[in-house]
Amino acid sequence: MAGEKKGLVLLDFWVSPFGQRCRIALAEKGIPYEYSEQELLGAKSDLLLRSNPVHKKIPVLLHDGRPVCESLVILNYLEEAFPDASPKLLPAGDAYARAQARFWAAYSDKVYEVGTRLWKLKGEPQAQARAEIVQVLRNLDGELGEKSFFGGEAFGFVDVALVPFVPWLPSYERYGEFSVEGIAPRLAAWARRCAQRESVAKSLHPPEKVDEFINLLKKTYGIE
Repeated sequence: MAGEKKGLVLLDFWVSPFGQRCRIALAEKGIPYEYSEQELLGAKSDLLLRSNPVHKKIPVLLHDGRPVCESLVILNYLEEAFPDASPKLLPAGDAYARAQARFWAAYSDKVYEVGTRLWKLKGEPQAQARAEIVQVLRNLDGELGEKSFFGGEAFGFVDVALVPFVPWLPSYERYGEFSVEGIAPRLAAWARRCAQRESVAKSLHPPEKVDEFINLLKKTYGIE
């Protein structure tokens, strides 16, 4: 990757919750970067294919031309590569708490994975996906408990990982015929708290725009 520009460049796609994780973390830490919008539904750029030849997908963080792939890997990288950037998203001085945060951040991917099955599938497979996402949301609600954020009083690693899925939830609710407020009320309140943060508000899109994108995906994949 010799000859690439210095500094940080984020290869991303506007509605990607995984890219939004990176945008929120960079905003929270006040780390400057260049945003590079990528094409995902058409021909992918040479830069993206060169930067992530294994998965060929965003997000990719280029740091002085060197690629870091996968959103949670990028979040961890920002913690280590910019030790002076504040706030820290992972708990300091507590290896167990950091391990727990990484576990729940990875677990939050299930919201998107199972939610995607809700709009892709019909009949019994969709009913199974509905049961799964209800359990996932209840598990997250239980882990949050009465805390303001997953790590306690401070917005942190798990919050950054999970909050980009919030605008997708209204669509999942409609396809799955459930209510987040009804099954995970503490999580619903947490989502409202997160929405008040500037980093979150500037990085996420309204549920209506997300639903439009889901409809575009359905047309692309020929799903009725």
